[in-house]
Amino acid sequence: MTAPGPLLLGLDVGTYSSKGVLVTPDGDIVAQHVVAHEMSMPAAGHVEQDADAVWWADTQSLIRSLLQDVDPARVAGVACSAIGPTLLALDAEGRPLRPGILYGVDTRAGRQIDALNAELGEDAIFRHSQMALTSQAVGPKIRWLREHEPGVWARTRTLTTASSYLVYRLTGRHVMDHHTGAHFMPLYEPRTQQWSDTYRRSVLGDRDLDLLPELAWSDEKAGEVSAEASRLTGLRPGTPVAVGTVDALAEAISVGATGPGDLMLMYGSTTFFVLVQPSPTPDPRVWSVGGAFPGQVNLAAGMGTTGSLTRWLVDEFAREVPTEQAYDALFTEAADLPPGADGLLMLPYFSGERTPINDPQARGVIAGLRLSHTRAHLFRAALEGVGFGIRHNLETFADLGAQIRRVVAVGGGTKGRHWLQIVSDITGVAQEMTRVTLGASYGDAFLAGRAAGLLAHEDLQTWMKPQAPVLPDAQRKAAYDRLYPLYRELYTATRPVVHQLPA
Repeated sequence: MTAPGPLLLGLDVGTYSSKGVLVTPDGDIVAQHVVAHEMSMPAAGHVEQDADAVWWADTQSLIRSLLQDVDPARVAGVACSAIGPTLLALDAEGRPLRPGILYGVDTRAGRQIDALNAELGEDAIFRHSQMALTSQAVGPKIRWLREHEPGVWARTRTLTTASSYLVYRLTGRHVMDHHTGAHFMPLYEPRTQQWSDTYRRSVLGDRDLDLLPELAWSDEKAGEVSAEASRLTGLRPGTPVAVGTVDALAEAISVGATGPGDLMLMYGSTTFFVLVQPSPTPDPRVWSVGGAFPGQVNLAAGMGTTGSLTRWLVDEFAREVPTEQAYDALFTEAADLPPGADGLLMLPYFSGERTPINDPQARGVIAGLRLSHTRAHLFRAALEGVGFGIRHNLETFADLGAQIRRVVAVGGGTKGRHWLQIVSDITGVAQEMTRVTLGASYGDAFLAGRAAGLLAHEDLQTWMKPQAPVLPDAQRKAAYDRLYPLYRELYTATRPVVHQLPA
């Protein structure tokens, strides 16, 4: 039994697992729990998850597990984050009509992107949305749904996202945070921070904007736990629930990356970047979106396949041992190899690529293979390929004048620090870390405290407990400086061939 006092509940649904945590208002962890799940790939470029069987089922399981030895009356607030931006269509009863369509790893809407650009003009869309249409944008996926599944579209009464669906199941209210709303482009207008009718017909046809949830900030109160949600989860009715957000933004909060110039670098199933800015610096290669708190803006970016790539390698080359042991073995084997993996170079575009090339047709490429190469070489080449991709994104931020004061790393890929060292050596950038590396669920707990009225923004810094940073090695950086131009050239050289390969 824990010491008496209020507790804050943070819940995060990720690509391959969901995590929950109970935290005191001082940031001390009382309990945590993890539930594993999978994602579905029913067709080439289609990546989905079932909203009830995965998102909501995991949420219920996490809550019940965390409340086993805790009086529900002690839970002062709840906040959820989830993979996003996703697209979920609900009927008039609030029930999912089909599996949720995932974020930028789902590349099904390429033709809809082309059609919207042709109809509306790329420059006009960029001026309106402060972003270019990419596989991360939800608007083209809504149009895909309207064109390809007319029966589902006819029954659709709400278009939402994963974190907002969890809030709906807990409170009965449809509400979405501004960070996620910006990715529902071109239906969101950053200047007014409201849904916009300007391009509604091109996306929604003859339907109205009332299909979309109410907009609010991540730390605002969305509502209270309903009687039905209480019955299903064990939470006390009336418990405050925060608006919440996508997992990446909650990850940034979890490590205190909330001040101007703070860059969160998330090592998850994908790699995500969130830079807090005093004012926006829009660029078609990356994403300019709202922040977690009122008045904040973020410059964001995301790669398509990073942790998912290491998971694929583990599944294919070390399936004879448990997953965690396999990861440990491959990281150890790869750490003994020199920079460049003995002549192996990999493009980590196994699910297309998001920023900065924004090419949904990109593919993974492994160059330089010899019979002497082992699974350790492939694993190290994957880690380095992701590192080169991170460098490409950081250079893009620098190109458009974004100021980075510090880089804070978070996510499952930070375990053991091997990957972080490779990335720091490739980029020449130091990476800070905090001792609590739970990730998004820990950030959600802070949002829960905000929604419950227990915490102020400045209280977040008292939660942070820094550990020694990861510093670049000059000698290894010199080796990577010689390889980085080859990485960039490999994409340019193979792009024409890859784009002609069958899906």
